[in-house]
Amino acid sequence: MSVAKKDYKRITVKTLVDMKTNGEKISMLTAYDFTMAKIVDGAGVDVILVGDSASNVMAGHETTLPITLDQMIYHAAGVVRAIDRSLVVVDLPFGSYQSDPKEALRSAIRIMKESGGHAVKLEGGKEVKESIKRILHAGIPVMGHLGLTPQSIYKFGTYTVRAKEDAEADKLKEDAMMLERIGCFAIVLEKIPAKLAQEVAESVSIPVIGIGAGNGVDGQVLVLHDMLGMTHEFHPRFLRRYMNLYEDMTNSISQYVSDVKNLDFPNDEEQY
Repeated sequence: MSVAKKDYKRITVKTLVDMKTNGEKISMLTAYDFTMAKIVDGAGVDVILVGDSASNVMAGHETTLPITLDQMIYHAAGVVRAIDRSLVVVDLPFGSYQSDPKEALRSAIRIMKESGGHAVKLEGGKEVKESIKRILHAGIPVMGHLGLTPQSIYKFGTYTVRAKEDAEADKLKEDAMMLERIGCFAIVLEKIPAKLAQEVAESVSIPVIGIGAGNGVDGQVLVLHDMLGMTHEFHPRFLRRYMNLYEDMTNSISQYVSDVKNLDFPNDEEQY
C-alpha cells in the first residue's frame, strides 16, 4: 500500500524516524558538489549522502580508501551550501575513526564544524562501537552502515553479496540492534539478501536504508552518477539507470566540437 508523501519543509533525523513510523519510504542519493546537490535537493530527495564514493566517482580511484578527511570536508561544504530541504549525511573516510575513539570524535567534529553537515556515517558494528558512542556523546547524529562495507574491501577481497551464511547474518542482526541501542538514528544495509534486510528493518525502530538490499527496508540509496547513467562500466543487479547521460553528454560534446571546427558556433545570434 502506498503512503502519501508529506510536505516536510526541512528533513531532520527525527523526520526520518517519523517517516518510518508512518510507513513513508525514504529517498537518499549521493552528491559531491554544489551544482548536483542543488538539483537533487530541488527534486525532493530526503537525504543527501556525501559519500566516500567520491573517491571513485570524482577522483577516479579504484576503492574508497584513498579519500582524505580534508577532501570529504571540501565536498560536503559545497553540498551543504546548495541545499534547502535535504538532510546531509557525510561519510567518515577510512582511517579517520577505526583505531581510536578520540580520533573518531575529532574527525566527526571537523566535518560538522567545517562543512556544516548534519550527521556522519561510518561503517561497521561492534568493532567501532566505542568510536560511535564517543561521537554520539558529543551530540553528533550517526548513521550506521552494515553488510558490504567498501572500506573493508581488502579484508573481504570481493564486492559480492554479504551475510548469505548464518553466522554472518546473525552477526549483522546483532550489530544492527546494537547500533540502535547505542543511539544511531538510521542504518544503511548494503548488498545483503532481501529477506535478511527486511528482518533487520522489522526488528529495529530506526530507519533502515538499503542499497542492493531489496524492497522490504525503509528507504533506498543509490550513487547519483550511477542512477543517472553518467557511469557506464558498473552494472550491479540493484542499479536502475533512470537516464543514459553518458551517451547524451558524449553526443552533445561531440556536436559542440564539430560546430566549433565547422565555424557553426557561435552563429550571428550568439555573438555581440
